[in-house]
Amino acid sequence: MRADLVAALRCPVCADGLVLDGRTARCPRGHAYDLAKQGYLNLLPAASNGIEGDSAEMVGARTVFLGTGHYAAIRDALIIATELGPDDLVVEVGAGTGYYLAGVLGLAPQRRGIALDVSKFAARRVAKVDPRIGSVVCDAWQELPLLDGSAQLMLNVFAPRNAAEMARVLAPTGRLLVVTPNQQHLAELVDVLGLVSVDEEKDRRLQESLSGEFVRIGSEAIEETMRLDRTAVEQLVLMTPSARHVNYRELLQQIAALPESTLVTLSVTLSTWRVDVPH
Repeated sequence: MRADLVAALRCPVCADGLVLDGRTARCPRGHAYDLAKQGYLNLLPAASNGIEGDSAEMVGARTVFLGTGHYAAIRDALIIATELGPDDLVVEVGAGTGYYLAGVLGLAPQRRGIALDVSKFAARRVAKVDPRIGSVVCDAWQELPLLDGSAQLMLNVFAPRNAAEMARVLAPTGRLLVVTPNQQHLAELVDVLGLVSVDEEKDRRLQESLSGEFVRIGSEAIEETMRLDRTAVEQLVLMTPSARHVNYRELLQQIAALPESTLVTLSVTLSTWRVDVPH
């Protein structure tokens, strides 16, 4: 991980800034965090030990599924909604494999990104994606290990939202881009495969989760039909939270009963938010 990326981070114990010393990130008070051999930095506070993130199998399935371009419409919409300077810092909360973050960084060589995820398996994957991206293991529900106002843009795609911490990390003129599923999302598979359905109160809960810290300044629906073969359907299920609730053997039997090619709805909302500055 590059030194300029570590310089945007802060110590999870004392909140002082970190600097890179060889392969160790240190704060002025002497707390030290060694880079993993895979290139990521583990800044999970001790209180978060044992928290469960995506498994190696889930990360692998997500890597393959996203790599085939089925969710490219989401990434393209994020890129279009992005307004960045040449060397701005982009932070993605719940970054997974870094697919969306890498897309937003685009070809601008000076742009930088930090991928936050609680999964070490995801962090290992992201650390190999792009040298402009720093991969950090942390708990999104705790204090984020980033300096105040350090990010010009934050991404949150199907991920936890800690409004107070995201508002603290964003610069005053920064923006937060949030992607949430609509009720029609994957509707053709929900009942057939016993997947977790989308709460019909999703938009209201999104508003409640961010109100007081953020103001919504834009919203757009992203919808298209995906044509998925049985392998893609399996990867899709295994990369979602539903993977924790289904019986794998039963899932394979259910998928085998599907047509060779299934039309599946992609339906999400991309909303844009700014920090709510008190008057």
